[in-house]
Amino acid sequence: MKNTAIIFVLLLSGCLYCTAQNVPSVEVKDLNGNPVNTSNLSNGGKPYIISFFALWCKPSLKELDEIQKVYSEWQRETGVKIYIVSTDEEDNSSKVRSTINEHGWNYKTLMDPDGKFKEALNINLMPAVFVVDSNGKIVFSRTGYTDGAESQLLAEVRKITLQN
Repeated sequence: MKNTAIIFVLLLSGCLYCTAQNVPSVEVKDLNGNPVNTSNLSNGGKPYIISFFALWCKPSLKELDEIQKVYSEWQRETGVKIYIVSTDEEDNSSKVRSTINEHGWNYKTLMDPDGKFKEALNINLMPAVFVVDSNGKIVFSRTGYTDGAESQLLAEVRKITLQN
């Protein structure tokens, strides 16, 4: 009962956007230093997930590990794509790359070292995860991570997939 109450509070406090809004337009970089405008993120008419992480944030890394275990299944079922956004300083880009390789993550990676994308989405707690529909609207968000929370992301993606 106590764990259920904690999860409920985390989910309520994690609702950054309770109404759909577009992904804001911010310039970030890919791992090779190429500019990427976040308003151009897409997945060919299918939903996608944006997950903010930091190397110092153990829950971020754990969530990305847990999703990686089922990511290929999620892709087969829904076509979902995951973008991960590192909020680490630019000096740490080589550490970000090595962490991605070490964990075997197959996600499209973006770098937000100055925190502009994070700020545009009003993120104050890590990890922060957003589910985006085929029209670029944020339809679900949460911050924090508890074991099993990744299944909620799949449920949200399934809802979008069924609506299309």
